[in-house]
Amino acid sequence: MADCSLPQDALSLGFDCSTQSMKATVLDSDFRIVHSEAVYFDAELPHYETKDGVYRDESIDGRIVSPTAMWVEALDLLLVKLSQSNLDFSKIVAVSGSAQQHGSVYWKTGAAKILSTLDSERRLVDQLGDAFSTKESPIWMDSSTTAQCREIEKAMGGATALSQLTGSCAHERYTGPQIRKIFQTRPDVYHNTERISLVSSFVASILIGVYARIDQTDGAGMNLMDIKNSAWSKEALEATAPGLADKLGELAPAHAVAGVISPYFVERFQFSKKCLVIQCSGDNPNSLAGLTLSSPGDLAISLGTSDTVFGIMNELKPRIEGHIFPNPVDTESYMVMLVYKNGSLTREDVRNRYAEKSWEVFNKYLEQTAPLNDGKIGFYYKEHEILPPLPVGYHRYVVENVSTDALEGLQAKEVQAFDDPSEVRAIIEGQFLSMRAHAERFGMPIPPKRIIATGGASTNRSILRSMSSIFGCDIYTVQQPDSASLGAALRAAHGWVCDKNGSFVPMKRVYEGKLEKSPLSCRLVMSAGDSELVSNYALLMKKRMEIENGLVQKIGRC
Repeated sequence: MADCSLPQDALSLGFDCSTQSMKATVLDSDFRIVHSEAVYFDAELPHYETKDGVYRDESIDGRIVSPTAMWVEALDLLLVKLSQSNLDFSKIVAVSGSAQQHGSVYWKTGAAKILSTLDSERRLVDQLGDAFSTKESPIWMDSSTTAQCREIEKAMGGATALSQLTGSCAHERYTGPQIRKIFQTRPDVYHNTERISLVSSFVASILIGVYARIDQTDGAGMNLMDIKNSAWSKEALEATAPGLADKLGELAPAHAVAGVISPYFVERFQFSKKCLVIQCSGDNPNSLAGLTLSSPGDLAISLGTSDTVFGIMNELKPRIEGHIFPNPVDTESYMVMLVYKNGSLTREDVRNRYAEKSWEVFNKYLEQTAPLNDGKIGFYYKEHEILPPLPVGYHRYVVENVSTDALEGLQAKEVQAFDDPSEVRAIIEGQFLSMRAHAERFGMPIPPKRIIATGGASTNRSILRSMSSIFGCDIYTVQQPDSASLGAALRAAHGWVCDKNGSFVPMKRVYEGKLEKSPLSCRLVMSAGDSELVSNYALLMKKRMEIENGLVQKIGRC
């Protein structure tokens, strides 16, 4: 039997490089949090002049990027903060990382030498600031690659064929279309790039001092990997850009060792020379690990800058509207996911417009309006949306005389505005109705056995009450809201155990019997909604999907 224990005084460290911040979580051998720190880009690194951690290019529709050097400086600052908190780095046996999915980093020719010869007397940003062929990294919010998406899909035999091969149809934020755009519009940058990293493998590369491999789970979010074989697809690579295989390097399982920690961190922060760096992965896969999702029927909903719905399926059933990745903590199943670009920032926009810029007022409006919102259905897109593929804009409809029997036959009338409380309920109900509809269509079990809610809005009981009413199941939350950095720390420990045993060990075995003491434990915060109300929401959901399909046909772009 595999030995799944860590040394008694061992620590594991997880990073999370998200859109607006970089965070760190340190766990002890019982998976209790002993240290945590964060760096907020806009506030603590103001010289980059980002807003919400990004640059929005007004001259190019949909172009959204982040300065790569900002992430380097944030990592340095985060480690300094940890050192000032009296963390004993020498006890850390393993490190892993989480990062926003789909973002890409372009290392210039000769950068490998810079990476491998870092001087521990100098800051990372002072040495790596000039290591990139382009100083700006396209990120998941970018939607400027529509032409490249269509070209790739055409070369691959259509959106469905590409989805069947890679787990997703072509999406503008995906790394393949972003690489193709750089190859087409900035060939000098492409040809001066010796390695392309995802943000996750970029973090791992800094930690080990050489180019880290892209892990198979995050690699599935590129439109370049054969999902069945977890290997690069030659056809997809050729449809994207020439010589791409050499620039990407090899893939690795998520639980694999990327390497040992670089001498730079041993000398500067006193890490142990034996500290392992486990493959870094995307924020959503790390959240799946941090929330301890383990079987089909468990569903997680993350309410953050982007909203995501993810769960586990044993069968490979790709669809155009969602995404499938290898499960980062189970080699026998898959992670399925739905992504909404309009999350917390759009909720904040509605709050500012209709609720006096106050969450207290927002929640009061949500509580005082009746479920089903008297048939008022809203679509709120502050950013170009992914699911459904619709441009910026707010759309409102009223289904008059809402009733259980007649809803399907009623027509929805478009209106210019709702009263303020109805606007608040419409954005919350609308998002959850969309999630339920698309999850059901994707094959996720509805109602789920349970939903684990995470992200900033998961602390809002008024919002969770709507979630339970619409999905018809119990809602749980975890003690630690930063599930991505928590998941990275847990995956670091898991990878260390796998390496010690010389083969894959199920994640469950690693944390078995320790959940009660750790932030991995879930607590029930909202019981399943009334069954009749759940049924009524199912009818309203069908009406919403009718309207959504009409909007996509009329103004959508995929």
